[in-house]
Amino acid sequence: MRLWNSIRPNRFWEVDALRGVAIVMMMIYHFTWDLWFFRIVSTEMFWSPFWKLFQRTTASLFLLLVGVSLTISYNRRKVNSKANGSDTLFWSYLRRGLYILGFGVIIGLFTRAAGTGRVDFGILHLIGAAIIITYPLLPYRWLNLVLGILILVVGPSVQALRVDTLWLVWLGPRPEYYPAVDYFPLMPWLGVVLIGIFLGHTLYAGGAPRFTMPQIGHWPPLRLLQLLGRNSLFIYLIHQPLLYGIVYLLVVLVGIR
Repeated sequence: MRLWNSIRPNRFWEVDALRGVAIVMMMIYHFTWDLWFFRIVSTEMFWSPFWKLFQRTTASLFLLLVGVSLTISYNRRKVNSKANGSDTLFWSYLRRGLYILGFGVIIGLFTRAAGTGRVDFGILHLIGAAIIITYPLLPYRWLNLVLGILILVVGPSVQALRVDTLWLVWLGPRPEYYPAVDYFPLMPWLGVVLIGIFLGHTLYAGGAPRFTMPQIGHWPPLRLLQLLGRNSLFIYLIHQPLLYGIVYLLVVLVGIR
C-alpha cells in the first residue's frame, strides 16, 4: 500500500505517469506480438502500418523520457556533487549504463534460447549505451537538439545499409536477412534520446519544472501509471515471459487458434 499511496516529493508525477503510459503501450504491443507468434491474429493485421506506427510511438516516448530523466538527474546530482566536494557523476552513469546493458544481454540470450528470434541490440542495449554515450552532452541544451535532428535525418540511410557481418548491427547496418525481434540501433534511435535531453533542459531547467502542472498526481489512475513508470525496468523484464506464458497456455490448454 505504501507504493500506491505515496507521492514522492523528489519526482515529477507527470514524468512517471508518461513512462507508465509507455509501459502500457509496450505491453499491448508485445501481447499482440505473442498473439501473432502463435498465429491467433493474422500476419496482415500485425504487420499493418498501424502496429508499426504504434511500436515506434511507444519506443519514441520511452526514449524521449530517458533523455528528460537523464537531464533532471544530472542537474540534481551536479548540485549535490559540488556541495559534497566530489565528482563521481561519470562513474555513476557508467555503472547505470552497464547495469541496463547487462540486462539487455541476458534478454538476448534467453530470446535465442527460446527460439523466438534475435535480440543483439534491443531497446535495453540502446538505453544502456545512451546513458554512457550522452554523459558528456548532458550539460548542453541546443547542441543535443542539433545532434538529435542530424542523427534522425542521417540514421535511416545508415540503417538501410546491408553488410555481411553482425558486428555493426549496434550502429545500424545489418545483414540482408536479420530476424531481430527487438532492434533499436544507435542510428537513428540515439537521436530521440538527444532530443529528450533537449526537452529536459527546456522543461526542467536546473532540475526544476519551468511550467505549472495541475496537482492531480494523486488521482487513482495517475497513481497507477506513476507506479508503473517508477518500476519500468522491472516490468519490462517480467512482462513478456508472463504474457508469452499466458498466450501459450491459452493455445495448449484451451486450444485457441
